[in-house]
Order: sequence, then C-alpha cells, then structure tokens
Amino acid sequence: MSESAYAQAAESANHIHDLLPEKLRNPHVGIVCGSGLGGLAGMLDQELLFELGYKGIPHFPHSTVVGHAGKFVFGLLGEKKTPVVVMVGRVHYFEGHSIQKVTFPMRVMKLLGIHTVIVTNAAGGLNNEFSVGDIMVLNDHINFPGLAGQNPLRGPNEEEFGTRFPNLSEAYDLSLRKQIHLSYKKLQLTSEKRKLHEGVYVFVSGPSFETRAECRFLRALGADVVGMSTVPEIVVARHCGIRVLAMSLVTNRAVLEPGPRGDSPIVEGIDEEGLRDILGAGAANHEEVLETGAAAAKDLQGLVRQFIDDIAP
Repeated sequence: MSESAYAQAAESANHIHDLLPEKLRNPHVGIVCGSGLGGLAGMLDQELLFELGYKGIPHFPHSTVVGHAGKFVFGLLGEKKTPVVVMVGRVHYFEGHSIQKVTFPMRVMKLLGIHTVIVTNAAGGLNNEFSVGDIMVLNDHINFPGLAGQNPLRGPNEEEFGTRFPNLSEAYDLSLRKQIHLSYKKLQLTSEKRKLHEGVYVFVSGPSFETRAECRFLRALGADVVGMSTVPEIVVARHCGIRVLAMSLVTNRAVLEPGPRGDSPIVEGIDEEGLRDILGAGAANHEEVLETGAAAAKDLQGLVRQFIDDIAP
C-alpha cells in the first residue's frame, strides 16, 4: 500500500523545513505565481532569501510550462517583514499530472504553517467589461473537470487535513477580498489601464485554448474569466482550512463572436493568408499571456506587497 497523501506531504514539508534558515522556518503567507507572474518573488527582501527547486523535494511534482521556473522562494516581504513563501511556477493538470498531484503543493504549504494563500493566474477575459491588463479578484468559481469527476478530493478522505464534504459556498474569504480593494485604493492604482474587478473564474483542463462556441457557452453560464489552474488548489486549500485570496490577470480577450461562414461575402476573393488573418483575429497565444504578465507585474507586485503589510499583525 502506498503512503497516504498526508504522509507524503509531511515528508516533503519536513525536508523543506530542515533546509530553511531559522528566520524563515515559519512562513505565514503562501503566494502562488501564475504564467508570466514569477517576478513576484522579486518583492522579497534580498538580504534573506532561500530558494529550493521542486526537483529537490520528495514527492513534489515538476513544472514543465514556459514561464514557470519551478521553485519555492522563502523570504521576508514588505515593511513589516512578513515571512512568506512564493511558489514560482505551478504544475497543471494538462501537463499530465493527476489532479491530486497538481494540488499536492497546497498540502505541503499547510504543513509548513501557511494560514493564508494568495493565488494568482493568467486568464482569458469573457466579460466584455474587462480589458487586457485588468485584475479580477475571484469571488466564486465553476469547476468543470471537478463536476465531471476530476475533483482533487476524490478517493479516501485525508482526515488529518479536513472533512469529507467541505463547503465551498464561501471559498473566497470575504475579509481578504474587502482588504484587497482597500489596498488597491491606498495605492491609487485605479486607472483606465488597470481596473480591479470581482467575478467568477471557470476552470477548464486545457491545454488548448477554448473555441468560440465554448467561450460563448462559458460566458452564458456566468463566468467572467477562463483559465487552466487555480480552482483545484483552492478546493484543497479550503479543505485543509487555509484562507484564500485569488486574483486573475486578464492577459487576453476571449473570442466570443462566431467566425465567418465559408460562403460569407466577406471571404470572397480573399487568399489563404487573408483567411487565416480573419479567423485568427483576437485569438489567444501563450506568448501574449507572458507579455501581458510582464507589463502588469509592477502593479500586481505593489498590490500584493501592500496587501501583505495591511493584513500583517
């Protein structure tokens, strides 16, 4: 019989703890960096840092996505020197990992003493009121793979972490959402270029970006943004009692309009290259995600730093 998830997470957490400098052994907040957002680790006090690659941690999954470094960075953040751990690069279900393996790092964070996580991601905007570069605070989600059976809590319940049937109607902590808006106003980030919204994130398995019809379908269900991460981590975080703040950076606008028909007058006389341009207008690509993440990094870093100071004791 293989080890329980709890036993494996405990082995990983103990391994990490034994390697950490004493001043970094009790992190309070965990930060998960999405695509193009790994620069968040640069917010940490550079005088006391500890980095550990995922490959050096027992049982830990490895990230293979471009833009995801695959390491933990421990350090002190903000004026109040809050001890935190930044997860630079997450692992995804579409990489071939099981949904349980994807969420394993969250359980390790729990055993490291984390009581609050800030989870970030890059997402496609479904809501027409959202612009590229805007930030959305998650206040709910739709878990498509989870509804179809790929729930990270499927199987024997790990009683050491939480109850068999966790309630997710309040998954996104209202107190933390209230504070992020206050922190945002304090920094006076409000502008036409980068607004802060709240809304619903829909998780899909990927790795292909969504079709036009799928985007219209997801929007009709009430989703404001769509992405390939975050929700499984939230499910496991809430199962083990970790408070959650999650934010999406809108890196592209999803294409909701139907494509032109093959017998449409607008395609008459257009060559192959022109037809590709018509059909590809507005389509998402991973390079765009990384570029938008880099452009928004400064504002998002400042917002996270301010928020950490504001919730610190």
